Amino acid sequence: MAIDPKLLKELKERRKVANEAGGADKIKKRHDKGLMTARERLEYFFEEGTFQEFGMHAQHACHRFGMAKKSLPADGVVCGTGLVEGRAVAAYAHDFTVGGGALGRIHAKKICDLMDFAHESGMPVVGVNDSGGARIQEGVDSLSGYGQVFFKNVLLSGVVPQVAIIAGPCAGGAAYSPALTDFLIMTQENANMFICGPDVIKAATGEKAELAQFASAAAHASVSGNIHLVAEDDKHAMELATRLLSFLPSNNLGDPPHELSDLSLVDDPEMNKIVPGSSKEPLDTYAVIDRLVDEGDFFEIMPDFAKSIIVGFARIQGVVVGIIANNPMVKAGTLDIDSSDKGARFIRTCNIYNVPILSLVDVPGFMPGLAQERGGIIRHGAKMLFAYASATVPKITLIMRKAYGGAYLAMCSADMGADMVFAWPTAEIAVMGADGAVNVLFRKDIKEAEDPKKRAEELREEYRNEFSSPYQAAANAMITDVIEPAQSRASIALALRNTLRKRDSRPPKKHGNIPL
Repeated sequence: MAIDPKLLKELKERRKVANEAGGADKIKKRHDKGLMTARERLEYFFEEGTFQEFGMHAQHACHRFGMAKKSLPADGVVCGTGLVEGRAVAAYAHDFTVGGGALGRIHAKKICDLMDFAHESGMPVVGVNDSGGARIQEGVDSLSGYGQVFFKNVLLSGVVPQVAIIAGPCAGGAAYSPALTDFLIMTQENANMFICGPDVIKAATGEKAELAQFASAAAHASVSGNIHLVAEDDKHAMELATRLLSFLPSNNLGDPPHELSDLSLVDDPEMNKIVPGSSKEPLDTYAVIDRLVDEGDFFEIMPDFAKSIIVGFARIQGVVVGIIANNPMVKAGTLDIDSSDKGARFIRTCNIYNVPILSLVDVPGFMPGLAQERGGIIRHGAKMLFAYASATVPKITLIMRKAYGGAYLAMCSADMGADMVFAWPTAEIAVMGADGAVNVLFRKDIKEAEDPKKRAEELREEYRNEFSSPYQAAANAMITDVIEPAQSRASIALALRNTLRKRDSRPPKKHGNIPL
């Protein structure tokens, strides 16, 4: 006997209601603004036909404020799993057309259930945030829901990659779930993220503030450092999430998706031409990275924040690698408060997901100045030391030019756990630069010389040769090898292959106490 047609008709009608979400008028308004709906975002993200929805028929459980008779399709959030470049990924998207995408008890339960599934199945989680915040009608239940989502964010942290996309409003407590994830992507238009709005800021401090000053993608990407990538629109945001996941394993027990092939160990003579003739001319680190990585394909993270340090993902002869590089073009490549935070966070992310780390060093030291000292440069700089020392993944370091003082250590010297350290002949490894050292050590000698200028230059040259030459460090077994710039790609590729199976045992403990 066949199934009752009425049951099938009811099922189709229910699915239709869920798919239409807030209705044709609201969907059209979104499209007119250049926005996609929650379902459209997920359909674009997943391979066609692979989306398997969780909780399509879920409904809110609120009976106050006239909510008992009000239907909220899927309770304002679309959840499910699908395939992204052949790999299973869990994702959810707030549906702003349904009650403003506000979070209530069942809405939160759907997200938490999906995160539990991802945890148990070992798959990444991507969340698209576009919500009016807590559902006021549900009172403390909505606050409880946020607490449960935050708890799951922390539970999954370091287990599976978590990516948050800010594609609409994300205000108040809602902003903390994205802040607890590994990576945040924010669309350039129609999105904002903040704790207090302009009116609250003005009432509390008397300061007049426009939303764009502190809540826009541009502000978060360049000033606060709260987000990692800026997307042009919804589609671009989903594409960035896809590309980001292409460098990460599905979970912390797996290896990154390396694309290993036969090694090519030929020299690259063009690399020699990148190095300036004078140590006073800044090195273009982006040009170095471009020649090191496969097809010049470097996926930079946080490109607009703390520009004196560069971080991002790439492949070197097929091996996925996280690159941390000083940028002498900005603030001479010094490590300051923001660049230390940026670098340390990226190092720890790489370590969580078994991504080898390549450090490219050209650093004259930590940023001097009263503002830096008062802002806690000691504490922030210590984060770099802690992150590198605690990382157990393969760590390869290339000292290109300057490597002075504590910043030399903070960029992963051999003493900080680097597995292999290479240096160019142009490397200068010392407590401080020759200019400063000579002024301290030979002040009297220079003052009494017939030609102080000439004598100072002679002493600087002697200091460089005797104390800051890479051969001095190599003689003390602090450097694996001194190589030509042209040999860099081949040497690093070989070093990565030789360390991929690295195992590093540490003392048993809950976790170290990073200087936050």
